[in-house]
Amino acid sequence: MRNIYVVTHTQSEHHIDGLVGGWYDTWLTDLGQVQAQSVAKRLGTLVAGADVELISSDLKRAAQTAEIIGESIGVSAKLVTGLRENSYGRADGRKQNWLDKRIIVAPDDDRLDHLVVEGAESKRTFAKRIYASMAALPEKSDVIVVTHGYALTFVIASWIGMHIEDVGYVNFSATPGGLTHLREDDFFKNRAVQFINDVSHLP
Repeated sequence: MRNIYVVTHTQSEHHIDGLVGGWYDTWLTDLGQVQAQSVAKRLGTLVAGADVELISSDLKRAAQTAEIIGESIGVSAKLVTGLRENSYGRADGRKQNWLDKRIIVAPDDDRLDHLVVEGAESKRTFAKRIYASMAALPEKSDVIVVTHGYALTFVIASWIGMHIEDVGYVNFSATPGGLTHLREDDFFKNRAVQFINDVSHLP
């Protein structure tokens, strides 16, 4: 079996400051660090004895989550720009209510190329880089991927073979420190989603 364990980074400073995340770079809070330790403990049980690789978004909040996990299970994280969260352009780092007042909802006939705010990534651009990052994952029995809440949607969509042209409406909810388990069997190469956004390990 091939197993991919996807972690959404734990609580970050932008969460408690009410700021738009995107590519705005913030560290974990104290609680976020505790949550990351809990994620690491859970993963240590899941990957015990396996040859594991750890791949993470290079944004601070994800990289710090990955560092805590890596220290716990004895592996170093490889940082990948392609696993970053969606960029919200000039809204990155601003108050969430600033974006809420300016956001333009995508029309039904332009779900992929529409920009929710000036300078933001389109859903198509975002999905393409997440898909490319997933395609580049090592062919190991166990891989841990640390990414972001919105990015998780396209990680899963990529895994199950959803065409990018069909991702306009798809959304999988995620919370800080959530764990998702993706599995591929060795014989049929069927891909399964074992669970999504499990937070039972969090304090």
